[in-house]
Amino acid sequence: MQERSSVADLTAVLRSELNRYSSGEKLPSSRALVERFRASPVTVSRAVAQLAAEGLVVTRPGSGAFRAHPRTGGRPSADTSWQEVSLNGDGGPEVVPRTVDASGLLVTLTPPPTGVVEFNGGYLHSSLQPERAMAAALARAGRRPGAWSRPPTDGLTELRAWFAREIGPTFTAADVLITAGGQSALATALRALAQPGAPVLVESPTYPGMLAAARAAGLRPVPVPMDADGVRPELLAAAFAATGARVLVCQPLFHNPTGTVLAEARRGEVVRIAREAGAFVVEDDFARHLVHDDAGPLPAALAADDPDGVVVHVCSLTKATSPSFRVGALAARGPVLERLRAIQVVDSLFVPRPLQEAALELVGSPAWGRHLRSVSAELRIRRTAMVAELRRELPGLALPHIPAGGGNLWARLPDSGGGADESAMVAAALRAGVAVAPGRPYFCAEPPSPQVRLSFVAVAGIAEITEGVRRLCTAWEGMLGA
Repeated sequence: MQERSSVADLTAVLRSELNRYSSGEKLPSSRALVERFRASPVTVSRAVAQLAAEGLVVTRPGSGAFRAHPRTGGRPSADTSWQEVSLNGDGGPEVVPRTVDASGLLVTLTPPPTGVVEFNGGYLHSSLQPERAMAAALARAGRRPGAWSRPPTDGLTELRAWFAREIGPTFTAADVLITAGGQSALATALRALAQPGAPVLVESPTYPGMLAAARAAGLRPVPVPMDADGVRPELLAAAFAATGARVLVCQPLFHNPTGTVLAEARRGEVVRIAREAGAFVVEDDFARHLVHDDAGPLPAALAADDPDGVVVHVCSLTKATSPSFRVGALAARGPVLERLRAIQVVDSLFVPRPLQEAALELVGSPAWGRHLRSVSAELRIRRTAMVAELRRELPGLALPHIPAGGGNLWARLPDSGGGADESAMVAAALRAGVAVAPGRPYFCAEPPSPQVRLSFVAVAGIAEITEGVRRLCTAWEGMLGA
C-alpha cells in the first residue's frame, strides 16, 4: 500500500474512535498505535498530525496527544463579496482578466480516493522512483562544505554546466538558470516574453499547466492544430500573421498529451517561422528522460540548433525522479536571459542549495544511468500492456498514436455529439474505481472530439493496468446500457 493511503486509512480509523475519549483525555501513545495497527512510526505520526490539523486532537511535546476540547461558539459570519471587484480589475478600459483555472492541472496532482486506480497521474509511481539513490544523494549533499549556505542566484555553476551539456554542445553554464522545476520555468518564461493581454500561440491540445500559467500572467492562449508529425507549420505561420503573437510554446519531444514527436522536416521550419515573425519559441523538453527503450535515437533539442536565440529551453529532473525533486533549468541566449534572470529572482530568489547539491550528487552517480535504463524499459513494458488491454477490452476507444516516450496514452472516444460523452465517461470511470483525466482541459478552444488521457506511469505495475482497464470497460458498458 502506498504511504499516503496508509496514512489516510489510519487517520480515518483514529477519527472514528475519538468519541471513546472525553475532552482532554490522553490518546494511546505512538508506540501503542504502532503495535496495534502494525504501522510505521512515520505513518502514525502523520495520522496524528492530520487530526491535529483538523483541530480534533492537541499534541503536547513529551506528553502525547489528547482529544481537543469542543469549540465554543460559531465562527462569526463575514462578507467577502467585496473581493470579487478587487480580484477582477480596477474597472479601467484595459482590464486584463485575472481569473485562473487550475482545474486541468489539479486533476493530475490530486490523489484519487484509496482503492481507485490512478490513470490520471502525471508522475512516476513510487516503485519507479530512484528513492534510494535520491536519499543517498541528499545525505551526501548535506555533508558537502557550504551545502546550507546561500547559492548563486543563477544556480550552482556545476549544475548549470550539467544541464548545458544535456541541451547541446553549444550551450555553457552561462546560458542556464536553475529553476524550481519545469512548471516554475514555464511561468517565468511566459511572464518574461509577453506582456499581459498579449496572445501566445500554443499547440492544440497542450499541457494544462502551461495554459494555466499563461492565463495567470494575463496572456491569451491561441491554438495551433497538430497532426501526427507535430504542430502544422502552415497553420503556425498563419497564426503568427493573424495574431501578431511573439511567443510559441511547444513540446517537440513526446508531446503531452498526444505523445507525438515533431517531425525532422518541421523542426527547422518551426524555428524559421518564429524567427521571421520576430517571436520566441519556448521549448518544453520535459520528457527526454522518459524515452522508451524501443524509441531509437532521439532528435536534439530545438535549442541545440538555434544560434540566434529564438528558442528558450525548459527542462527538468522532476518527471524522471519524483514530484518532490523540483529542480529544472531555463536556457536562453541574448538579452532575454537577463529578463528571465530578473523574474526568477523576484519570484523565488533562488532554488534551495541542498536540493541543487543533491541533484548534482544524483546525476553524477552511477545510479543515475541505471535508473534511466530501468525506467526506459519499464515504461515500454507498461505502454505495451496498456495498449494491448485497451484494444482487447475497449476496441471502440481510438488510439491515434502509440508513443515511444512519456507516460500516457491519448484516447479518442466515439463522438455522439458535443462533449457530454467525455465528462460522462470520466464520472462513470471514477464510480467504477479508476480515475482518468478528461481531455477538455488540454484545449484552449473547443476540442474537435471527446478525449481522455490515460497514464501508465502512476500505477504500481502491469496488474494494476489490467485491473484499471477492466474497470474502465465496466464504466463503458454501464454508459452504453444507461
